[in-house]
Amino acid sequence: MKTCDRFNRMKDGFENDLAILNSHAAQHEGSNSAKASSRIAKGVKLNMGRALSRHYSRCRLCR
Repeated sequence: MKTCDRFNRMKDGFENDLAILNSHAAQHEGSNSAKASSRIAKGVKLNMGRALSRHYSRCRLCR
């Protein structure tokens, strides 16, 4: 799959956010903040899928 630079930057940003959230959840396992981070990470993952899919379908360079 050929993608443009913008797609890669968007993906890297989302993956960075996910890594931070999942790291926090693992580090503080069982606490309320860890549970919140885990829930937020699930939402970020869904948003990443939507954003990247939308970009891929509209970008001339990615098609």
